[in-house]
Amino acid sequence: MEMEAYKNPNTPIECRVRDLISRMTLKEKIGQMAMPGKGSLTPTALRDGSVGGLNAESGPYDSAPVKDWADKADEWQQAALQSQLGIPLILGVDAIHGHNNAYGTTIFPHNVGLGATRDAELIQRIGAATALEARAGGINYAFAPCVAVVKDVRWNRCYESYSEDPEIVGRMASIITSLQGLPPAEHPKGHPFVAGRNNVIACAKHFVGDGGTEGGKNEGDTRISYDELETVHMAPYLDCISQHVCTVMASYSSYNGQKMHSHEFLLTDVLKNKLGFKGFVISDWRGIDRLKDNRDSEGAEYRVCAALGINAGIDMVLGRLDLVKFQEGLISLVEAGEVPISRIDDAVERILRVKFAAGIFEHPFSDRSLLDLVGCKLHRERAREAVRKSLVLLKNGKDPEKPLLPLDKTARKILVAGSHADDLGYQCGAWTVSWAGDSGRTTIGITILDAIKQTVGPETEVIFTQCPSVDTLSAHDFAFAIVAVGEPPYAENISSKAELVIPSDLAEMICSVADRVPTLLALITGRPIELKPEMLEKIDALVAAWLPGTEGNGITDVVFGDYDFVGRLPVSWFKRLDQLPMNPGAALYDPLFPFGFGLTYSPKMTTNGI
Repeated sequence: MEMEAYKNPNTPIECRVRDLISRMTLKEKIGQMAMPGKGSLTPTALRDGSVGGLNAESGPYDSAPVKDWADKADEWQQAALQSQLGIPLILGVDAIHGHNNAYGTTIFPHNVGLGATRDAELIQRIGAATALEARAGGINYAFAPCVAVVKDVRWNRCYESYSEDPEIVGRMASIITSLQGLPPAEHPKGHPFVAGRNNVIACAKHFVGDGGTEGGKNEGDTRISYDELETVHMAPYLDCISQHVCTVMASYSSYNGQKMHSHEFLLTDVLKNKLGFKGFVISDWRGIDRLKDNRDSEGAEYRVCAALGINAGIDMVLGRLDLVKFQEGLISLVEAGEVPISRIDDAVERILRVKFAAGIFEHPFSDRSLLDLVGCKLHRERAREAVRKSLVLLKNGKDPEKPLLPLDKTARKILVAGSHADDLGYQCGAWTVSWAGDSGRTTIGITILDAIKQTVGPETEVIFTQCPSVDTLSAHDFAFAIVAVGEPPYAENISSKAELVIPSDLAEMICSVADRVPTLLALITGRPIELKPEMLEKIDALVAAWLPGTEGNGITDVVFGDYDFVGRLPVSWFKRLDQLPMNPGAALYDPLFPFGFGLTYSPKMTTNGI
C-alpha cells in the first residue's frame, strides 16, 4: 500500500500540505487552529479533536523537572497520533530566558540584560542551549523572542525588550537562527524553517507596537504615525522574517485605537502580504477574548471575537478553550458565511507548513538523549558569561581617581546586605518555574551571596544581613559592603506600577550602610528605577545587574576584577519619574545616564551610541 503523500518526508512540503488538507474535514481543520491550555483537554479530546497544539506552560505539575515534562509531552503526542489523520501536536511554552518553566534548567538573563551585551554571537549560543533543554522535555515551540522596542520604561514588560533602539533589537533577534537553526541560502523567502531535532519553532512577538503604548500601559494603545510604527516597532520583524521565523504572535495592545488581534491591515495586508510572511500568526493567551469587554469564552460575545480575529489574520487561537464549543462555533461561522472557508484553509495551510518544516511528523516525541544537557556545566558557563557581559557600571568611586572596584578578594571582613543578595527567585525574575516568579530557592542556581563566598579568599569573613542595624555596622570593621536591592518578580499586569523607586526603608538602609562603609550598590531590576541624588552621592559604586538568572557568579567575576565591564545601557536611565517617557533625540533629553552609557576599569568610557 502506497504511503500517503503527507506522511512521506521526501515529498515537498507544499505538496504534503495540500495532500493533508484535502483529506481533512472542516472540524479537523478548525481543530488544527486551536492551542488550548493543557488543563482544557483529555487524551480522548486530543485523539478525537485533531488539536493543533497545546500550551504546555505549567508542565505536568508545579516545579517539575525536565524528565517529567518529557513523559507528559510524549503522553500528549501519543494521544494526538491516535487521531484519524495522526497529526502531531505543537507543544509551546514561554522559553524566554532559557527553558525557564521547568525546574533545574539554565536560566539566562532577561532580554534587557542581553541587550546591554550587544553580543549577537552570545545570544545565538544562548538560543542553541535553550532549544536543546526544551527539546529534551518534548517541547518543540518557544514563544520567543520578544522583539518589542520599549519606548517607556513604565511598561512593566520592559525587561522582555532588548532595547529602546530598534537596531539593537534587530541584532539580538538573531537568536532565531539558533533556536530554529540556520537555513540554506536557497530557502524560499518568508517560509518557515527548523533545522532538526535539536531546534524548536520560534515566535517573534508581540506584533506590533507593544513597547510603544501611551504611558507604558500594558496592553495599551500605541498612538503614532504609520511611518514611525514601520521604522521603529516593525523594523525588527524584518530581521525575524529574513531568518525564516516560523510564527508571529499578535499583541494584546492596540494601534491608534484598534486592537491588534482584529487589525486586518497590519496582520494580513502588511505582515503576510507585504512582508511575505508564510508561517502562522498565533494569538496571545486569550487575545481573541480580549476583543470584547465581556470575555465570556463560550457565549455570543466570543462568536463575534472569533470572527473578528480570524478574519483579521489570526491563524491559531491560544487560550483556555472548550475545544468542542470552539469547533462548533467556528463551523457555524463558516456555514453562516461570516468566516470564509478560504480563510480557514489559509490558516491551516500555514500551521501545517510549520509542522512539516519543523519535522514534527517524523519526530513527535521527546529526545531523551538530551536530558543530560539540561542545566549542564556548559550551559551554565554560557549563562555566567551572559551575566558578566550584561553588567553596566554606572559609578565607580566618589572620586574617579579613587575607584572602589574591582573589590579586594582578600579583604579581612565584608558586609553583604539587601533583599536581593541571597534570593534566587528575585535574581531570576518572572517567567521562572512559574509565570509571575517567586522569592527563594525556586530552582537550582547560585545567588549573589553564594558567589561572593565562593570568590573571596579563605581568610575573608563574609557577614550577611538583609537590613544591617547601626549596631551591626558599628561592631565590625568592614572593608566594604555589597548591597543588592531591586524589584520583586512581576509579569504582565502583575505588580504593574508607575512609581519606579527604591522603597524608602531600603533607601534608608543603603544610606546608613554607605555612611559608614564603602558601598557597592547592585541593582537587580528589569528596568531603570529612580535613584535619589542623596543616595547616589553616598554610595561609592553602582552596577546595573538587571535580572541575571541562575548564575550569580557572573556578577562576582566582574566586580572582583577577573573580567572588565563591557555592558552598555540598552535604555536611557531617567533622573525623575516626571521625565518619562525619555528617549534619545527628544527635545528635553536630560537623563541621569544616557542610552549607551557604561564605565569600564580601563580609561576608556562609552557614553552613547549602540
